[in-house]
Amino acid sequence: MLTKAEQYQLLVEWNNTQVDYSQNMCIHQLFETQVERSPNAVAVVFEDEVLTYQVLNEKANRLAQHLRLLGVKPGILVGICVERSLDMVISLLAILKAGGAYVPLDPGYPEKRLAFMLDNSQVSILLTQQNLIEKFSKQVNVICFDTLWEKISEKKEVNQINVAKPKNLAYVIYTSGSTGNPKGVMMRHVSLVNLILWQIKNPIFFSKARTLQFASLSFDVSFQEIFSTWCSGGTLILLSDKIRKDPIALIHLLKKEAVERLFLPFVALQQLAEVVNYSGLLPISLREVITAGEQLKITPAITNLFKKLPKCTLHNHYGPSESHVVTTFTLNGLVENWPALPPIGRPIANTQIYILDGHMQPVSIGTVGELYIGGISLAQGYLNRPNLTAEKFIPNPFSDESGSRLYKTGDLARYLEDGNIEYLNRIDNQVKIRGFRIELGEIEVLLNQYPGVRETVLTVREDIPGDKRLVAYIVQHQEQVLMISELRNFLREKLPDYMIPSAFVMLDALPLMPNGKIDRHSLPAPDTFKNYQEDSSISILPRNTLELQLARIWSDILDIYPIGVKDDFFDLGGHSLVAVSLMNRIEQRFGKTLPLTTLFENPTIEQQAFLLYQQNDVEVRKSL
Repeated sequence: MLTKAEQYQLLVEWNNTQVDYSQNMCIHQLFETQVERSPNAVAVVFEDEVLTYQVLNEKANRLAQHLRLLGVKPGILVGICVERSLDMVISLLAILKAGGAYVPLDPGYPEKRLAFMLDNSQVSILLTQQNLIEKFSKQVNVICFDTLWEKISEKKEVNQINVAKPKNLAYVIYTSGSTGNPKGVMMRHVSLVNLILWQIKNPIFFSKARTLQFASLSFDVSFQEIFSTWCSGGTLILLSDKIRKDPIALIHLLKKEAVERLFLPFVALQQLAEVVNYSGLLPISLREVITAGEQLKITPAITNLFKKLPKCTLHNHYGPSESHVVTTFTLNGLVENWPALPPIGRPIANTQIYILDGHMQPVSIGTVGELYIGGISLAQGYLNRPNLTAEKFIPNPFSDESGSRLYKTGDLARYLEDGNIEYLNRIDNQVKIRGFRIELGEIEVLLNQYPGVRETVLTVREDIPGDKRLVAYIVQHQEQVLMISELRNFLREKLPDYMIPSAFVMLDALPLMPNGKIDRHSLPAPDTFKNYQEDSSISILPRNTLELQLARIWSDILDIYPIGVKDDFFDLGGHSLVAVSLMNRIEQRFGKTLPLTTLFENPTIEQQAFLLYQQNDVEVRKSL
């Protein structure tokens, strides 16, 4: 039982976040205001291309006018599927200026997933590029950038009369769903303007920063990267997908472009820190790193990184896609004294956080409860999913404001004595793998549709500390013999790569508890060697010393023995973080650097050996 004083502290005092930000502006209007302040400042850089605020604004205005002539207005959704380029950010800005809301469609997603997102969102127009057009059906009104700019060059370059209202949608971003399909989160201008104004007006954040645009448009942090930069007079640094996948190339870009601010999920930050430690490269221009997306851990590599960057600040943000950022914690003082698991902090401006028990009552300090979010930050709901919206966005019992809602996060948390919040775990089976949000149910539903699968359950294992892996446990019909490669290919037709399990384990039956529920704690660790052998046909073993040396490195990294020279690194359970360790070991052994992207393009030992051979190195040739 809480005293009245404790209730006041938890419900009122720690949620006293009211700030008088303008609620009658849209996000593109904030940008236009900054254009007036600094028209000649550099707004965006991509490779050798540079756009000032004025030129960027004019290009977006011309495209916005063209979109309006095509019928784009408030309430109209416009799809955007483009490779990383200036066109990507120009089109995003133009859609908002036209009054519409953008729906990002990642070019790397399988065609079936893209088709579902298009059908579910019913976008009126799709902005894309000629080389991507085959991914989409002819039923969509497709506009290709390759042929567009000449057509709109004569359009007016002045700002369009704003027709959008703060409560209109700014974007719909799809996130993993538990029913076999992703769900679209609808975010309004008013929520996003509050987030951006909170950040640019908060003195703890670095202003007018040169900011790297790292995240895919399909993840909400990309919005924060772009508009917190543009609405404060900073410079946005775009990077290609090739550099994005190569940590060494990424650090070189950070140094070359004197990047001052980074938004990175924990796993990407850990990867960056490890590469800094073994390469000796150091992005000394960094002044601010903001991490979100999963539990931040202060590892030895991250500790060493920030010791070398004493002028760089680390912020820990928290917020699901249904609200974007809602809490923040800044790590201060000596790096050696930072907590191993930093809290997620306190609510941002005009946002409320409640930690409640099963009866929707506040819990005392130190007691675990479910985290609920209230205030201006909340999304409108899920697109075309009224029942799910009603289930997750519930009436706010702590507010007298008409229509006030709370978002039920499913996250377990507790208050610390100083009012900061400590994130603990999930209530349901939603997980985060390498910064990606995944509903395990979505993958389970799909696997159960495959002929021959009787039952399936997915879980996340961390048998090696710091290496989270998605594992699928499958019970097949007795008359069926399932091949893991076939299951993997089936999922690849429907899911992005980050949702494909690293391992598949075949069981005679799923372990059950006395109450009949699945006993997840009794699920066996994957016997990678056994599963690999059962799924292999004829494996070609190393044929020379170079391939043998590479095979030994691969086996040590993946814990699989033996490995054939034609086996695919990613089919064996490898992923981007493991790839960094692999390429580091290859460099240490042969004294030759292979860019990480070569592994994505040449994912077998045979191909890697040929690349090393091509470098015309005497020592490598001697090993053949």
